[in-house]
Amino acid sequence: MNVRTLVGVAAGVVLASGALVGQSSSDQYHAPRTPWGEPDLQGIWNGNDLQGIPFQRAESLGTRTVLNDAELQERVVRRNSLVESDNAEFSLEDSEKFESFGAVGGPVSPPPHWLERAENISRQSSFLVDPPDGRMPPLTLEGQARTAAAPRGTMGGARLDGPEDFTMWERCISRGALGSTLPVLYNSGIDITQGPGYVGIRYEMVHDFRIIPLDARPHLSPAIRQHMGDGRGRWEGDTLVVETTNFTDRVGVGLSGGGTPNSPDMRLVERFTRVSPDTIRYEATVHDPRTWTQPWSVAFPLTHMPDYGMFEYACHEGNLGLRNALSASRAQETADAPGESAPPR
Repeated sequence: MNVRTLVGVAAGVVLASGALVGQSSSDQYHAPRTPWGEPDLQGIWNGNDLQGIPFQRAESLGTRTVLNDAELQERVVRRNSLVESDNAEFSLEDSEKFESFGAVGGPVSPPPHWLERAENISRQSSFLVDPPDGRMPPLTLEGQARTAAAPRGTMGGARLDGPEDFTMWERCISRGALGSTLPVLYNSGIDITQGPGYVGIRYEMVHDFRIIPLDARPHLSPAIRQHMGDGRGRWEGDTLVVETTNFTDRVGVGLSGGGTPNSPDMRLVERFTRVSPDTIRYEATVHDPRTWTQPWSVAFPLTHMPDYGMFEYACHEGNLGLRNALSASRAQETADAPGESAPPR
């Protein structure tokens, strides 16, 4: 990981077409072109400055897509308290601070020296921009059942009896297409490469990648399912539109592939628009009527960071992480044997 400690405060986001996203200072901006004439999105992009933004908006904010000055200052104070923890002994209190600043959740969060730091703290009130209140729509009955059956992993406090009880992220398999794009606390680099007829996207964490054809070919057979889905792209002016289908039902669409797993019928529509030399406006809409009662959308800017290092993601380090978590679960069961007081999980 690549730790940066400069603190700044900037608006960083504006309203555009009713959604909160990055936008150029001029509506007349036109993206540069590749040698074959397509808008050029190539480079290393990152969402580190979006740390601290919750996935869903606080109910108290209603339909407000940006924080006021006092609310922004509260976010700055939380962020600064994490910086102060960088060289201090890590504690449960620090873990709770990280959760409030956009961590993936759970009883334990990474120690401070693992993490990236926002340079310009955003006013954006949530990644979710539609429905207008920034809250997830209700789950269908099938979605509720799939949520209840999803593996809890090491953060969920449930029994760990085998690899299937861990999340797909913890098993270093995939975070899914949307989960890989949403910024988290470290390893949020995104490398976009283009060639005639194709766009390639490589993600720093887990090293997932996508090869997206632009030639209007049909999607794969419905019999073929992939954690990252099967994407097909097209250009609408300066915007790359990617429609992805053929998903599995084993990865969620929240941060790092967490949350409710989508159904295999999910259709993900993403839009990548370069709106300034250093900003891509990213928008994504989830269509999955088997899981949610209506479509929902996220939107946020990605920043061009040509000097950002895409670091190796060694992940489970030879599967020792899973083995140790399973052995710890067995040790906890021994400690919780009848006749002994079991600690809360």
